Amino acid sequence: MTGPVAGGGEPRRLWWPGPPGVTGREAGWLVVAGVLSPVALAVVVVAFGVGVVLSPLGLGVLVLAGAVQGMRAAGGLHRRLTGVLLDSPLRAPEAVQLRPGLWRWLVARVGDRHAWRAFAYLVLRLPVAFAGFAVAGSLAVFGVAATAYPVLWFFTHGPLPVYGIYSRTWPGTVLWALAGVIALSALPWVVHALAIVDRQLARLLLSGPGLLHRLRFLEETRATALEDADQRLRRIERDLHDGAQAQLVAMAMKLGLAKEELATGNDTDVDLDQVRTLVDAAHGNAKQALVELRDLARGIHPPALDKGLDVALSTVATSAGIDAAVSVDLPRRPPPSLETIVYFAAAELMTNAAKHSGKPCLVRVDEHDEVLRLSVSDHGPGGAVVVPGGGLSGIAERLRPVDGELRVSSPPGGPTLVTAELPLPR
Repeated sequence: MTGPVAGGGEPRRLWWPGPPGVTGREAGWLVVAGVLSPVALAVVVVAFGVGVVLSPLGLGVLVLAGAVQGMRAAGGLHRRLTGVLLDSPLRAPEAVQLRPGLWRWLVARVGDRHAWRAFAYLVLRLPVAFAGFAVAGSLAVFGVAATAYPVLWFFTHGPLPVYGIYSRTWPGTVLWALAGVIALSALPWVVHALAIVDRQLARLLLSGPGLLHRLRFLEETRATALEDADQRLRRIERDLHDGAQAQLVAMAMKLGLAKEELATGNDTDVDLDQVRTLVDAAHGNAKQALVELRDLARGIHPPALDKGLDVALSTVATSAGIDAAVSVDLPRRPPPSLETIVYFAAAELMTNAAKHSGKPCLVRVDEHDEVLRLSVSDHGPGGAVVVPGGGLSGIAERLRPVDGELRVSSPPGGPTLVTAELPLPR
């Protein structure tokens, strides 16, 4: 059941009652999540208890970090199930910001607030799961038994062993059948009511940044984008002043000297060797200015991007200094702004791989669920982390204004996998 559409777009689903077509998935949610939630909570509690017991030995802290990570994983699994079975997709929380050093890593892992929110969700959902099984299960069993009682009465001539269903005469069984039909008719509504509670609980504790957090994030990214644009303009101005402009000034001076030499009016007094030297130097300045202007323009918008990401990234790979295989699998061409971000991010990641790994790397660009994804992997020594002022931090900052996310998996010994995800406009 849907409400009226305001201003076009998809119809707005009413809070109550629920659409009959969703009831089957909601019932599946009650069964699957009803079993999964208690099991996940039990595993997390046991792991946490083991971590507390082993804490005096030092190893327990690592077990605690693993238990907290398990909380986050359980929350992520429930969040995905909420989107599939309850038709209520939730935004994933931001990744944990890890810093170099074992102590900082442990503090970041154990203090992961989204993991603890997921733990709170598992605790609060436990009574909801039991209530769902008890109420919905009781209605279903009673409804089926009571509805079938007029037929079963001929075989039992007595009470059924559930809910005191009994009638001395067959006409009395019809009343029980009527009650069973009512119970079965009410079952979808009860299932939907329980699903509403689960939806609200998941939105409250498993969803990513809320509206206020989102507004603050947009303010921060807007400020970052403005600051980045200002820095780029200043860099362009500095490069023009110190590079191409200086070359053009030198060229003008040399051509001016050559002009003065030729303006003497007496061919015998003209030092042709000096004139040739000045013209050759001015020609060299002009070529250098063109090179610097071309490099500057390439830094603003690489010409290779006009032919698409596949060609542009293949061009970068040929000059990366390592073996770099490029795979671009996109059903449609992304917006130019996102292409530029992916291009520079891939170029920086290939440079990092050449600098720190030296091993062949794989660059892959694809699209999945309206998300443009760039992944760069290599089999180097690993140990890559996001640190302020570093190359990976710069890539993360470049992704922020477009709601992009950077994930780094680089255990000691490798392999290293860096993934950048950018949501595509609908």
